[in-house]
Amino acid sequence: MREINVDIITENIKEMCIEANHFLSDDMKAALNKAKKEEKSPLGCQILGQLQENLKIAGEEMIPICQDTGMAVIFMEIGQEVHFTGGSLEEAIHEGVRQGYVEGYLRKSVVKDPLIRENTKDNTPAIIHYYIKSGDRIKITVAPKGFGSENMSRVFMLKPADGEKGVKNAILQAVKDAGPNACPPMTVGVGIGGTFEKCALMAKHALTRKIGEHSHYEHIARMEKEVLEEINQTGIGPGGLGGTTTAFAVNIETYPTHIAGLPVAVNICCHVNRHVTRKI
Repeated sequence: MREINVDIITENIKEMCIEANHFLSDDMKAALNKAKKEEKSPLGCQILGQLQENLKIAGEEMIPICQDTGMAVIFMEIGQEVHFTGGSLEEAIHEGVRQGYVEGYLRKSVVKDPLIRENTKDNTPAIIHYYIKSGDRIKITVAPKGFGSENMSRVFMLKPADGEKGVKNAILQAVKDAGPNACPPMTVGVGIGGTFEKCALMAKHALTRKIGEHSHYEHIARMEKEVLEEINQTGIGPGGLGGTTTAFAVNIETYPTHIAGLPVAVNICCHVNRHVTRKI
């Protein structure tokens, strides 16, 4: 049994919230650079150049790469041989988010009640997803999610007869409906299978996969590539102003499902697709 004081979790999450909101991950940076070289539209190329300049200024001036610093989504993969000491793990996670957003001078965008809408003033609570794994390690992923793209999310409860074609059409429909509102070029997270809530969780988690990495299932990897090509033929382009780069990637996760269903969720993220991962 490995003991870990929850103060370590708080400190790491604080740092990760600040890092994710100020610096683009290496895979996203590479995807943006690649898109700039390959974009066919002069206006689209100009927009991509402006996005690169924005990232450069954010890093040099230590200001957020986007004014919407998002709602903190935390994925916790915890080895079953880990024992937490020093207090509540969940409270420690929320405290890390609070410190990160307050001390990092990040915009506080969370309201206590979805209808009364009084701001919590520290961007808590976070959205936390726990996974129990074997071993004695912890893997933390912090993914601040802005709501320009989050509001473009969709869940489709398809019929089994809709098959692969129906899934592809659902993804394309979600992207077309999102258009410029999702701040393209976008990353498209997709969950197929499970239940209503499971496919949505998979779609969110799929956004944290590195750009360029594909599903280990051959038919799903093929679908990722085919749908990405179709999305980039829509002409939405960078900033929604036209071009050949509407999305950087389509990342699909799957799970077994019921004989009577084919749930599909689409969770779109903007061009920064913020995420930071650490192992403890």
